[in-house]
Amino acid sequence: MMVPVWLLVASAGAQAEPVLQGEDAYGSWQADKPGTVRLIRPQDLAKPGASRSVSNPARVTARGRMTPLVPEGFKVELLAEGLSDARVLRVAPNGDIFVAETGPGRIRALRLGEGGKLATNDVFASGLTRPFGIAFFPNGDNPQWIYVATASNVVRFPYRTGDLKASAKPDLVVANLAQASGHSTRDIVFTPDSKRMLVSVGSASNVGEGMGSPPGGIEAWSRTQALGASWGYEAGRAAVLSFDPEGKDRKLYATGIRNCVGLAIQPQTGLPWCSTNERDGLGDDLVPDYVTSVKEGAFYGWPWFYIGNNEDPRLSGARPDLKDKVTIPDVLVQPHSASLGMTFYQGTQFPSEYQGDAFAAEHGSWNRSKRTGYKVIRIRMKDGKPTGEYEDFVTGFVVNDSQVWGRPVGIAVAKDGALLISEDTGGTIWRVTH
Repeated sequence: MMVPVWLLVASAGAQAEPVLQGEDAYGSWQADKPGTVRLIRPQDLAKPGASRSVSNPARVTARGRMTPLVPEGFKVELLAEGLSDARVLRVAPNGDIFVAETGPGRIRALRLGEGGKLATNDVFASGLTRPFGIAFFPNGDNPQWIYVATASNVVRFPYRTGDLKASAKPDLVVANLAQASGHSTRDIVFTPDSKRMLVSVGSASNVGEGMGSPPGGIEAWSRTQALGASWGYEAGRAAVLSFDPEGKDRKLYATGIRNCVGLAIQPQTGLPWCSTNERDGLGDDLVPDYVTSVKEGAFYGWPWFYIGNNEDPRLSGARPDLKDKVTIPDVLVQPHSASLGMTFYQGTQFPSEYQGDAFAAEHGSWNRSKRTGYKVIRIRMKDGKPTGEYEDFVTGFVVNDSQVWGRPVGIAVAKDGALLISEDTGGTIWRVTH
């Protein structure tokens, strides 16, 4: 049995806050509050089957007058409401906010006015198939294109600073991005030199059901995926893919990532990071979701292993050759939290200790008897490297054991340094300031 451990660290408010470790770090929504710090380490993992796997979906209720909770010294305000399936947020260099309304197949453009209040709300583009990721290209103050990653392809729209409506139909950049069903979210970022386009593609399954097994080790698996060969329906999935900006030169950047929903580039290092949904079905406290830097050529274990060389018992003995090839992710998050969008804080509106930290949106669990997630977390960095700790930053979306009013998805830093958060059940966007 894991032994709970308590440590004391200095929080952003310069007060000593407990760091929850061991069993205490897992907890449930009832223990969530702004400022709570957690540290989940690979050695803290529960055993498969230590608790039974539970289907416990949340029932969404009307928000009413409820608002999120933020740490002392911060303020949260409703920025926009009435959106439909509001998911990824991206901020243009001029400050306009672009929102993917995934279900209706739209991209919206929001412009803020005085005091950070919403001034205009326009449909930039429509008729897309489950749009999710949005990226401006090239990097810098004068992008010429808006790229959108949909469930099956990547398209781009001509863009001039200040455009609130697309001026032309989209060009197809990448076709046949993924096949079959399963995870449909595709995020997209460009490397700092604007030479490579990275696209995340989630798995079509939980642990590769029906996937088959290619011959050879991970190297052969990678070659098979890179060539687009068909060996079951997971070819080219559970990975981060690399292209040039024209959609050519397709390569595998990293593999074995079950569902990298949120992609972001860390400004200090230029490395891509993933906010990842891990697998379900092994009990309340397995497997931790994670937020991690993504190294080129790395393999993160899915579906055969998790969090290092821990073998999934449902695939016992299937790939012993891969056991010592698994990269351990940087920051482990409460299991089944459904970690989605992420961003790095580079604004000046928050206190200086937030500079360079990451934020991630936790959509919330369905495969856990004690509900968790449904919040925004702050991932602590020191000299550009993660400490492994993360902090509950925005909570309050859960009403009771069975009901929630909001599920965070998108997260971005506004031009004025405020933190923007979308949630897709109520169709709202929130603005957090200090």
